[in-house]
Amino acid sequence: MTQQKELYKEAMAVLKATSRTFFIPITFLDKELKTTVATAYLCMRAIDEIEDHEELPNQIKTDLLNATSKLLLKPFDNEAYLKLVEPYADLLPEVSLRLADWLSLCPDEIRDTVAASTSEMAEGMAKWAAKGWIVKTKEDLDEYTYYVAGLVGTMLSEIWRWGAGIETDRELAIGYGRGLQAVNILRNQEEDKERGVSFVPEGWTRDDLFKYAQENLAKADEYNKSIPKRSVLMFCKIPLALAHKTLEAMLKGHEKMTRKEVEQTVEEVTTE
Repeated sequence: MTQQKELYKEAMAVLKATSRTFFIPITFLDKELKTTVATAYLCMRAIDEIEDHEELPNQIKTDLLNATSKLLLKPFDNEAYLKLVEPYADLLPEVSLRLADWLSLCPDEIRDTVAASTSEMAEGMAKWAAKGWIVKTKEDLDEYTYYVAGLVGTMLSEIWRWGAGIETDRELAIGYGRGLQAVNILRNQEEDKERGVSFVPEGWTRDDLFKYAQENLAKADEYNKSIPKRSVLMFCKIPLALAHKTLEAMLKGHEKMTRKEVEQTVEEVTTE
């Protein structure tokens, strides 16, 4: 028990260091859901760090992600995983190297769901790493945003059903994830261009991308209407409010929200 408590503390510390934006809403959840969502996020972040790594060649990323995807579809063999990532252990962050720890913290009844969602995400990321992340059509954009963000939405919906008896719409859950990802794409457009990556379909303007983000964030607004439990609703409302405000800031020509604006938004949502 003491070992699990220590592991939980470490997981929360890694989560806070990895994503403050995600850490804040997680603190609103009840204990079991908090553990589940935190560890599920860390599992997905573990593979995301492989996909996003600036020094790993695309072929290595593809191979690592495909192999990890397969390992996640059976009882997780940490020895095999550590052997897989060992040549890149000096490059990869702690969150990636400790994938087995995050899975072990996940409650038994939902672990397979988290592992299966992370496996599907890893397989999708591998596919896009092999393509060099070049989006040509809206269908490409939908597929990419499904793998890297829509899957977070569907996995969370499974967790809400299991842990709180809340039923949500799968398509709206995917829209929620897509909306947040579209905001990130808009924010990082110049940076992506510099590294030879484009998530903007051919023939699309930046305005088209704004429209895509707005349409999906509208689905996220609908998704939130189906959540009756306040702690879960707070968790869902905070990232969405930040995405809406970030979009507003970019439409006014700003690069992103200020830290003060982020804090104000969180306060507004939590005091409603």
